[in-house]
Parts: sequence; structure tokens; C-alpha cells
Amino acid sequence: MKKIYTLLVALVVFQTAFAQETPKTPIGGRPNIPSDLVFEFGFNQLNNRPSTMGLDFFSSRTFNVYYQHPINIFGENSGFTMNPGIGVGTDKYAFKDNQNLVNNPELGTESSQLVDLTEIYGDNIRIKTNSLAANYFDIPVDFVYHINKTNYTKGFRVSLGAKFGVLYEAHTKNKFQDADGLKRKVKDTQNYGLEKFRYGLTLKAGSPGFYTWIYYGLNKTFQAGQGPFATEATQVNFGIAVNVF
Repeated sequence: MKKIYTLLVALVVFQTAFAQETPKTPIGGRPNIPSDLVFEFGFNQLNNRPSTMGLDFFSSRTFNVYYQHPINIFGENSGFTMNPGIGVGTDKYAFKDNQNLVNNPELGTESSQLVDLTEIYGDNIRIKTNSLAANYFDIPVDFVYHINKTNYTKGFRVSLGAKFGVLYEAHTKNKFQDADGLKRKVKDTQNYGLEKFRYGLTLKAGSPGFYTWIYYGLNKTFQAGQGPFATEATQVNFGIAVNVF
């Protein structure tokens, strides 16, 4: 998370410096800055996963921070822009039935299996958190159509795009109270058989300041045969977003 906050601060500083030379709309309006710093909030799910790999819907969340710059295509007032960018994506998987991932020694260091945490920490425990976090450096590229062709900072817009990501860190987190009443938090950082790269399609629709979005992963989330139950599941993320600038 420290890396994420560092990148976020850098993006804000860069955007602020750029904005000082750019005129803004009157107070109450969205700043007329030809770049976007967006915060995406949503839910993270696995498509085509086995029934034995249950996820808690509301606790499996995603949070992305992207800086994107629009480039006019097909002419200045065509209504079309290409918006390449860079940022970080954080995905959380919260497993049902007090389960979480551990390394599978039979498959090697880059592998995982889903186990009941009582098998590790004892039967008489009260589990508060059992989740997997996967953090990515992402490169999003959106092709945007603006309904308002004369002012891209106003009006409805819709985009179809793609996103390419590189996994830079993954860890499990287990928070529980043991049989003696001691509160414990165990964080274990390793790969868990996750694919090091991800890519997929995105669809976004809304206003310049607020929109809904969905990401559909095209590659498997785990390396072939290395994930729990040899899963071939793919990612599906969706939610809402706020455009800061």
C-alpha cells in the first residue's frame, strides 16, 4: 500500500503543477484540465470459478487509481478521443467458510491451495478477515465518444478500452482471535500461483466527473494448474468512479 500512496501523491503533484497553467471553469464546475485523475471503486469477482471456491461478494472489492490524458482523433470536434494512462489497481478476494490460500508444496513455490484456517490456527478461533490481495501496475487505454463535441468536460460520454497490468505484489491477510482471546493478524506475501500479467476489456459510461465501469479479464487469473482446484477462472470487476480533475 505504501507504493500505491507514493504513486498517488506523485500523480497529484504532477497534475497540480500542470493545472497551474490551465484555465478553470467557474467555482462549482469541473476544472477544465485536459487530463483525468480517476478513482475507481467496485467489486471483484472470479468468472468460471469452481463452486468450492466461494467468494464473499461485498468484501471482495477493487480500488484503482489512474492518470489518463485524452488525445483527439478524427479531428478536434469529432467527439472521439483516445485516453492512454498509467496507474495502480488493487484487487481483494474475500473467501467464504473461513478459508484462505496457502502454498501447495506438491506444486512448488508459485502455487496455492484453499484451506480451512482452523486447520492451521486451531478449532476455537474467531476469524474476522481472511482475504487475498493482488496489486498491479496498470496501463489503461480508452477510446471515448463524447456526446458534447464542442466541450469534452461536459455531457455524457461512453468508452470502450483495454487494460494491461503487471502484478507487483500479492499477499494474504488473516485476522482472528485465538482460543485464549489473543487477537492476531498474519500477513503472508508470496505469488500464490497468480499470473504475473493480466489483460482485458473495459467499458465505461457517464459524465466527465462520474461514471460506471466494468473490466472483463481475457486471461486466466492463476497460472495453469497452479491455483486452487486448478481453477481457470478469469477476473470480472465493476463499480463506479470519480474523476478528480
